[in-house]
Amino acid sequence: MPTEKEWGKELQPRLETALLACIDGEWTLRVDGGEKLTYAHEVLCYHADGSELRHSARYETDLLLYDIKENGDWIPRVVIELKIGSITTHDALTYSTKAATHKHVYPYLRYGILVGQYGINLPGRLIRHGTYFDFMMTWPDLDPSKTEWKDFIEVLTDEVQASRYLQSLLVESRLRGRKKFQLLHCPLRLK
Repeated sequence: MPTEKEWGKELQPRLETALLACIDGEWTLRVDGGEKLTYAHEVLCYHADGSELRHSARYETDLLLYDIKENGDWIPRVVIELKIGSITTHDALTYSTKAATHKHVYPYLRYGILVGQYGINLPGRLIRHGTYFDFMMTWPDLDPSKTEWKDFIEVLTDEVQASRYLQSLLVESRLRGRKKFQLLHCPLRLK
C-alpha cells in the first residue's frame, strides 16, 4: 500500500491535466504535492528604525492547487489533505485545525480532505470535527471510479472558482467602483 505522499504523487499529474480548463486570464492553475504554506507570521522583534524581524511558520500540504503567472507569482487556491484507510477523531481535529490556521493567512483558501480505501460513507467523526473543511470525500479504493473522479474534479473546479471570487471580494472591498453584493451563500451538496 502506498503512503499518502506516494498517493499524492500519483494523483498530481492526473489532477493537473483534468484541471487545465481552470485558466483565469493571465493565471494558470497548477497542482503540486508537498508544498509548504505559511500558517503564521511572527514578529520576533522591532529594530530601532521601526522595521521588523519576522519569522514565518509553515505546514506541508499533501496537494496544493494554485494559480501561477508566467513571472512565477503564485496564489494558493485549494489544499487537499490525503488519508488512506481510516480517519481518527485526532486526524479530523488536527487537519481541521491546520485548515483554520492556513485560512487565517489566506482567507480565500479552500480546504478539503480525501480519504482513500475507506468506503462510500463519510465518517461522523470527520463531519463533526472537520469544521474548517470546505469539502470532504471518501473513495472505496485509491483509484476512483469514473463517477468519483468526475465528482472530485467538479468539486475542485468549484472550489478554485470560490477562492478566486473570495479573494476578489476581499481585495476589492474598499474600492470605489467595486461590484456590490447583498448575499453570499455557500451551499451544502451531498452525494
